Amino acid sequence: QVQLVESGGGLVQPGGSLRLSCAASGSGFSINAMGWYRQALGKQRELVAGITSGGRTNYADSVKGRFTISRDNAKNTVYLQMNSLKPEDTAVYYCKAGISFPLSRYASDYWGQGTQVTVSS
Repeated sequence: QVQLVESGGGLVQPGGSLRLSCAASGSGFSINAMGWYRQALGKQRELVAGITSGGRTNYADSVKGRFTISRDNAKNTVYLQMNSLKPEDTAVYYCKAGISFPLSRYASDYWGQGTQVTVSS
């Protein structure tokens, strides 16, 4: 059993910063790619940023230059540093991890519960 627990959301003024964290807990697993997604009210969930196990990153055009994704493999944690936040960044942010269990050869994507980010003055 693996759980992803997110933290770091909240209310911030336009131009401000927030740092989201997502930690995976459990045992007997390895983590492959990780990513952050967001879903604004009335809209579809979209990819914000992704990072491979080797550290290669990709970003949505809307956040390039403002957001940075990183990971600490020793802590099974992925981060999203969000700077120069805009009202249109308001959404529930979810982390996703591709997780495999070497002993059983089972693999699947796991999602966190989501954390609200609100950018407003």
